[in-house]
Amino acid sequence: MAIGRKSEVVTDGTHKISLDEKREPLRGSPEETGVHGYDVEKAGQTDRRMSRLGGPTTIGLAESDSDSVASVGKQMEQEASNAIKYRTCSWQKTAALLFSEYICLAIMSFPYSYSLLGLVPGLIVTVAVAGLVLYTSLIVWEFCLRHPEIRDVCDLGQMLYYGWRWVWYATAVMFLLNNTFIQGLHVLTGAKYLNTMTDGAVCTVGFSAVMAVISWICSLPRTFDTLSKLATLSAFFTFVSVMLAAVFAGIQEHPKGYNTGGTSGKLVGEPLVYAGTPSSTTFVAGMNAFLNISYTFIGQITLPSFIAEMKEPKDFGKALWTVTIAEVIVFSLVGAVVYNYTGSQYNTSPAFGSLGNELHLKVSFSFMIPTLIFLGVLYASVSARFIFFRIFEGTRHKGNHTLVGWASWAGILAITWIVAFIIAEVIPFFSDLLSLMSSLFDSFFGFIFWGTAYIRMRKADYGPGWVTKRGIRGLIGFSFNVFIILIGLYMLTAGTYVSLHPLALVRHTLTLSQATVQSIIDNYHAGVVGGVFTCKSSAL
Repeated sequence: MAIGRKSEVVTDGTHKISLDEKREPLRGSPEETGVHGYDVEKAGQTDRRMSRLGGPTTIGLAESDSDSVASVGKQMEQEASNAIKYRTCSWQKTAALLFSEYICLAIMSFPYSYSLLGLVPGLIVTVAVAGLVLYTSLIVWEFCLRHPEIRDVCDLGQMLYYGWRWVWYATAVMFLLNNTFIQGLHVLTGAKYLNTMTDGAVCTVGFSAVMAVISWICSLPRTFDTLSKLATLSAFFTFVSVMLAAVFAGIQEHPKGYNTGGTSGKLVGEPLVYAGTPSSTTFVAGMNAFLNISYTFIGQITLPSFIAEMKEPKDFGKALWTVTIAEVIVFSLVGAVVYNYTGSQYNTSPAFGSLGNELHLKVSFSFMIPTLIFLGVLYASVSARFIFFRIFEGTRHKGNHTLVGWASWAGILAITWIVAFIIAEVIPFFSDLLSLMSSLFDSFFGFIFWGTAYIRMRKADYGPGWVTKRGIRGLIGFSFNVFIILIGLYMLTAGTYVSLHPLALVRHTLTLSQATVQSIIDNYHAGVVGGVFTCKSSAL
């Protein structure tokens, strides 16, 4: 249903209705939802009615949904009699989910990124990326308030790009790949932890299998409300872990590997800390550092799924602001402190490997184990509900305890963890995987989608020529969001080039696929990582 701001009629494709006639509240309108919206430019609630981009999606939603689930209230009414209720999260529980997503092991890549960018540029990039992610997350929130039937980023992508079927399928592929890669990353780092604690007592592939099974079991709860309790513990223990690492880095006599590089190797001399970017940092190294920082902040892919299970979606901003402020403080503090005491020569990613005292390393790393499990669990749950809801929408298996429902839920999760296990064993390198994921997926889910969403929402509100109608606000808003889209395109092109093409600077004749294969082969031959399904220890 399309509504013109100054039109005299409302049209649904077959009927014309005078605006003067008495009518029922429009689906998703403030009259129905009670929400007049969040204006990302005013940074607060607004009485301006938020226009929809179109009717409910048709690929992501079942036909029965299209008639009745546009409002949050109606969705809650529909599941009131169910044993399993999904719209049950308060903003505090949603904040716990966000904390567990952002306060994670990737924090410990910040010291390494700062060693490449320099301390001051690194801190500037941290604040700048956090600001951009906050702004685009507010856009996600606004879009979901306008379209409360959206259940995940795939529904959103289809609606954003004019209801095209291929966009929904393309988004779904990226969505599932992104989430499964993150699961694989946590299988990999879980095996690294177990190797570190046991000094490689078991084959690495065995430890990876153990992590996958444990994670599958922890993934079984079906609502975010239940997972939020585990999320709180995960975020707390991760905070303790990174704080301990920062303290231990400060009190240790020397970082790990101190003065073991001979007369001219990297591991030589006192830790060197650069305020500006070191002259030795190449474009490839600097871009990788930027991508590592970006990856830690960018998590908008899960936001539509979280908002879809909130009792009061209009309160999502409270959770978002709370988490953003906390993560900027924690990321900057831990990154700067650890870098200051380990310098550019002795930094590792993750930074636990820079701790010279073996006991300190194991103690601080041990507190990270809840998030090594839970963050993969969170993304597995997001993927599983995407598939599960589409199979069982409109059936009793979705909202009740049935054998078919639980067996299907467990089976879907098992498939995602098996695939994640394979990924972890085929591509067992931490930093490169972070960069690869950032460039391939975060370009869309972190920037391109949301710059486009802003432009489409403002056009829906103000009609053609909205940029000039709104004066300077329209021009600034349009220009800034085009800039956001360009950042995403840059990450997609240059970021992927850097992640998969590290030899390109000296091998200009290689194609992208050739460079990818050659890079992996060279890393294995250099002994930097173990082989496929290897027993070689990955301990820090």
